This record gives sequence, structure tokens and C-alpha cells, in this order.
Amino acid sequence: MTPEECGAALEDCRKKIDAIDRQIVSLLNERAKVVEVIGQVKQQAHMRVYEPKREDAVYANIVDANQGPLKSDAVKRVYERIIDEMRTLQRDRMAAGQQHASPAHASPAHASPAHASPEKDTQS
Repeated sequence: MTPEECGAALEDCRKKIDAIDRQIVSLLNERAKVVEVIGQVKQQAHMRVYEPKREDAVYANIVDANQGPLKSDAVKRVYERIIDEMRTLQRDRMAAGQQHASPAHASPAHASPAHASPEKDTQS
């Protein structure tokens, strides 16, 4: 392969990667919108953000769906970061909802359980 052919092949691959990255960002934002709804439901039900069983189910789902070439533990590490960011979004939205609640709903007795402890939270 000539240097020009190599350059053209790399450029083609990079354009494909850029397009895939835009799709990934779109899907992450679509997922985030669902997470916001989940946060609203959890807040209304006075539920904690962190649900260890759901997190395990998410990991099982993505590992089961993985057909490579990435190893399952690599995919899980990527999802650990995604879930961490989704938790942050959900916690932030729930906190913002608390700030806009009436004084009766903002009292410590009605505070979001997600803020009750520093333990790691997750979303689904």
C-alpha cells in the first residue's frame, strides 16, 4: 500500500469513527432522558437512586449482548463510567426537584434518600 493509499484508508476509517461517535453521543443522551424519568419516579416514590440489583442486571445485559471484539470486562468498565455519569445526572435532577418543592417536601423528613448517605448510587 502506498503512503497515499494509507492516508486515504486512515481518513476513511476516521470519518467512520466520527460518525459512530456521534451516534454513541445521541444514544447516551437518549439513555439520559430515560434516566431523568426514572429519577422523577424514584423521587415521587421516595426511593434511593442506588439499586444494586438493577446495576447487576444492567451489567449482565451488556455482557450478554457483547459479541466482541471488546472483552466483556472492557465493556463493563465502559458501562461503569456511563452508569456513574447517569447517577450524577439523576442525583442532580432529583436535588433540583427538591429545591423546587414546597417547604413541607423540602424538610429533612422528606429529603431525597439519595442524599442520605455518601454511598455510591446507580440508575437503571
